[in-house]
Amino acid sequence: MNTDQPHQSDHLRARWILSAPVLFFILYSGTAFLTGNFSALPVSVAFLAAAVWGMVLFPKVPFSVKVDIFSRGAAHRDIMMMIWIFMMAGAFAESARNLGAVAATVSLTLHFMPPGMIPAGLFLASCLVSLSIGTSVGTIVALMPVATGLASGTGMDPSMICGIVVGGAFFGDNLSFISDTTIAATRTQGCAMRDKFRANLRIVLPAAIVALVIYIIRGQGGCELPKDSTTAEWGGALPYLSVLVLALAGMHVLPALFIGIVATGILGGIRGCDISQWLSSLGQGVLGMGELICVTLLAGGLLGLIRYYGGITWLVQLLMRGMRGRRSAQLGIALMVSLSNLCTANNTVAILTVGDIARAVAEKFHIPAPRVASILDTFSCLVQGALPYGAQLLMASRLSGLSAGQIIPELTYPMLLGVSALLHVVMQKSFSR
Repeated sequence: MNTDQPHQSDHLRARWILSAPVLFFILYSGTAFLTGNFSALPVSVAFLAAAVWGMVLFPKVPFSVKVDIFSRGAAHRDIMMMIWIFMMAGAFAESARNLGAVAATVSLTLHFMPPGMIPAGLFLASCLVSLSIGTSVGTIVALMPVATGLASGTGMDPSMICGIVVGGAFFGDNLSFISDTTIAATRTQGCAMRDKFRANLRIVLPAAIVALVIYIIRGQGGCELPKDSTTAEWGGALPYLSVLVLALAGMHVLPALFIGIVATGILGGIRGCDISQWLSSLGQGVLGMGELICVTLLAGGLLGLIRYYGGITWLVQLLMRGMRGRRSAQLGIALMVSLSNLCTANNTVAILTVGDIARAVAEKFHIPAPRVASILDTFSCLVQGALPYGAQLLMASRLSGLSAGQIIPELTYPMLLGVSALLHVVMQKSFSR
């Protein structure tokens, strides 16, 4: 049986396969609601239950075929890229921490930055780094360890600090010319990146300015500085400085992390550290990313099953029935990509999944292509940023030691972006073609 082509399933099968992600939501959210703790049920366990349920559905389909479909979904190029980033990020973060690079970078930051400006400064740094490298995960990898160190060193709320980094990371993910979501949105809609950028800026800029003002105000609440905060240690901060500089220069996150890992090894050698300890820290860092890797593989495999049985296609067709005019069509496109993102846990995949259908809707209702590309990118990033099982919050939780439930309420910028995006659609602002 050829699994390269979508299975010609009926609506009943399409609806049934969607019960798998629904089961995940019920297990994960229900447990969190009953216990008041998002960590009560590990994400990997909830996804495993959903994946098993997806595999046992439709007993007439040979099990070997299901395994093949699941494996193809798990081995998608985007999934493999995320796993590479997870492993490299884990190795870099653990080796840098063991060498004291995080503490040195925190001390260096406090030496030059007024404490009251740390929240606003972190937000600007997250926006700048994400705009430069075009990936929210890479931004979180680069800044989260330093951010949590700053929270610990100044007494600021760690949830707020982590929320700032995650929120700012999506600023560039949404706008950057080299972001996967920007490329996917513009290609599916057939518009120029500069036109989509201008369209997006009208949504993003008001939210970013308001968020920056809020962070400036929140930073004035006072904090306690560590006694050695006036000592700037440039050498110890070298690994993180190298990664940040390379990121700002536009280098892909993987080679930037590799150079950062090499920098930790050189620094360790200069300081007389045992090479076996350095290698051990690299191994511990990779193993520490085990759950993230498992969740990513399970999510990719489950998406493969959902696509095969036509679950997302059925959802999109259902939403298209309610489109009667330009406003409802734009809201429908926003809802399509949002629901697709809930199922896929990957904003780029969500855009590619509904992109062609969104283009057809845009042509039918005469909606400018840059506007549609902006809606696809913005709403996919909004949903992705708030997913407790998304790669970004999983990575942030892993690096900060906080649960997704602690970080989500502090996602000020994504919340403001959501309000701005909805108002933008409802108020029918005009875009140039």
